[in-house]
Amino acid sequence: MKLEFSKANAPRYLAVFVIILGVIGLFAGDIKNNASKNIDNKELALIVESKVDHITVDDLADWLIQGRADFRLVDINEEKEFNDYHIPNAENIKMTSLLDGGLGKNEKIILYSTGGIHAAQAWMLLKANGYDNSYTILGGLDAWKDRILFPSLPAGSSAIDSINFEKLKAVSRYFGGSPQESASAAAPSTATLKRELPKLSSSGGDGSSATPAKKKKKEGC
Repeated sequence: MKLEFSKANAPRYLAVFVIILGVIGLFAGDIKNNASKNIDNKELALIVESKVDHITVDDLADWLIQGRADFRLVDINEEKEFNDYHIPNAENIKMTSLLDGGLGKNEKIILYSTGGIHAAQAWMLLKANGYDNSYTILGGLDAWKDRILFPSLPAGSSAIDSINFEKLKAVSRYFGGSPQESASAAAPSTATLKRELPKLSSSGGDGSSATPAKKKKKEGC
């Protein structure tokens, strides 16, 4: 099921990508001097602006529920953060090990970090070295937690919003999340409600639903 991305969070995620454009400016000079590949600065800016270089957490959740195995999901957070919680089916590869982490240039690679900035830097690194089929998750792990694990229905929402929220609740529970039932002004705010991260299980996002096994690492050209 493909779900509509929350408009309320759009300004925060847009701000993240404004920062990413700044990162591009910092690294573009070094990348152009890199013998691996010459990347046009304007082309990079257009890629980020058009959002063709990333996917939403809604899309990712949908793919995981479908059991799709045509992509590699890479968490570039530190090992402790990864062990505390990571998106089901993700593998942990540090930034410094990205180019020798067994990723194939012919594979679809989806990168994420906690807020998205480090993933954007990792995307730049891969792009500069010929990994053209790489993407980042819009909003990173923070967006996954807000949208998938702990979705909420604001007070005064429309009937359509309520219907969409029912779909989000089903997705949230699939991954072991806790939908935030703050549907009235009298209810506690989302920040005060329970946001306990689900325990990870090799059997699936919520410990009961199977997710595809990690793909065998392979090289490509």
